[in-house]
Amino acid sequence: MKISGLQKLTLLDYPGKTAATIFLSGCNLRCPFCHNSRLVNNKDFEEISEETLFAYLNKRAGLLDGVCITGGEPLLREGLEEFILKIKALGYEIKLDTNGTLPDRLEGLLPIVDYVAMDIKNTPEKYPETVGLDGFEVDGVLRSVELLKSSDTPHEFRTTLVKELHTEEDVEKIAEWLGDGEHYFLQKFVDSGEVLCEGLSPLSDEIMQKCLKRAQKYVPFAQLRGM
Repeated sequence: MKISGLQKLTLLDYPGKTAATIFLSGCNLRCPFCHNSRLVNNKDFEEISEETLFAYLNKRAGLLDGVCITGGEPLLREGLEEFILKIKALGYEIKLDTNGTLPDRLEGLLPIVDYVAMDIKNTPEKYPETVGLDGFEVDGVLRSVELLKSSDTPHEFRTTLVKELHTEEDVEKIAEWLGDGEHYFLQKFVDSGEVLCEGLSPLSDEIMQKCLKRAQKYVPFAQLRGM
């Protein structure tokens, strides 16, 4: 497995757990607000060997609770199931981040991961614009949402809100799509300096609060994250 980055300790990425975060490069979307553009484009990063990674994980076994696997889009990687099982053999719980475009691969991993965080980019009809791909077919995303909603695997949905791409009405439509009983997080866009497209801006705190109220009409557990 080619590993493009390792955050040795995070208290934020895996809810309620201390964890390390593994970054895998490559993505099948081109969201203009993506803050990991180097990973998406597969360039300008120093690869970490599996030997180095597992030396660290062995050393921290029993001290860290879990490992987050993110990207890019991790489900693009061949051998991901074997990689996850190797980490779990050390006693770690696994959180998987995904954009939900590969439902067959997601379904195959649900029995072995402990938590899934799926990005909801926008309302289904606004996906092509939001993911930066003309003609994008949203069927896989729709199926992934239903897989998670019907699964016993703990999970969350999350949307990064960008002033130029999202409205309050969009957030309400997404929440209605996800439905009651789900965990839905609204995140404010932050320009990391490495986003794919320039000229994007965050929603104001006031509008974020209005978006939250709209979301909570359909998803009472909806929350703001990172504010």
